[in-house]
Amino acid sequence: MIKYTIKKYDQNDYTIWNDFVKKAKNATFLFHRDFMEYHKDRFEDFSILVFENQKLVAVLPANKNDNSVHSHQGLTYGGLVFLSKFKAENIELILDQILFFLNKNGIRNFYYKPIPSFYFTEGNNEIDFFLFKKGAFIDRKEMNLAINLTLPLKISKSKLKHFRRIENLDLDIIEEQDFQPFWEEILEPRLLEKFEAKPVHTKEEITLLKQKFPENIKQYSVYQKDKIIAGITIFETENGVKSQYGATSKNGEEVRALDFLFISLIEKYKHEGKHFFDMGIVNEENEKRYHPGLLTQKEELGCAVYNQDFYIINL
Repeated sequence: MIKYTIKKYDQNDYTIWNDFVKKAKNATFLFHRDFMEYHKDRFEDFSILVFENQKLVAVLPANKNDNSVHSHQGLTYGGLVFLSKFKAENIELILDQILFFLNKNGIRNFYYKPIPSFYFTEGNNEIDFFLFKKGAFIDRKEMNLAINLTLPLKISKSKLKHFRRIENLDLDIIEEQDFQPFWEEILEPRLLEKFEAKPVHTKEEITLLKQKFPENIKQYSVYQKDKIIAGITIFETENGVKSQYGATSKNGEEVRALDFLFISLIEKYKHEGKHFFDMGIVNEENEKRYHPGLLTQKEELGCAVYNQDFYIINL
């Protein structure tokens, strides 16, 4: 029988962790330690390495909060990261060892946040099944909106009509290296005004991450007469892209600059051969638990709804 051993991550594992993430079946740059640790002061890391005969075969980005472990609260998504050669039965054995390890370390609850299914064409739901079989239940469910770029686009006629009109307004789309204009002139003031909220990343944090991952983090902005009026921050992975932030000024709203930018980027990434365009979840703290306006907007841009389930298992 295959024997797996579990080890909690420490700084000495930095290189082997990152080398493994580069070749894993279901990893993105968010699992690189340089991305995970930009906010390490906010989380108590409890990441796990899984070995088979001294060889690293899986990792689990995670953090500890009281007597619970989460697959990692500082990341948009998480889950067990493993090699493509692994069969489902291997995943079950690894999960058994992880749950045993957590229990032995006094952990009472394990929260599991998988990567959305459309990120990987090979599939990535093995551990979800085994979690359920071992007593996990769905803690919450979100609607994740994404466009399958391998299929014909389904942008609404009204969006395309306005897009063709906007094309004649002499707007400029610029890929920027400096996040200051978008963060300070658009994103921060609009989030504060509309939601009394702040971006998850500060301008300094997103700038640092851009320096570490220049090919993965990109800022596209729309200018009208040298004045920024909208922008989208993109997290780009091997198969697709995610719009991490999108916002527009009041002037940008009047000319529908954000739609103009979204449609331009959707067509750009489809032409480049990306598989999907992830526009994120549409949750909100109201009686419906989602934002109807955001849902409609993203559906009209061609998105379909993909369920994202969040699991908890009591140990």
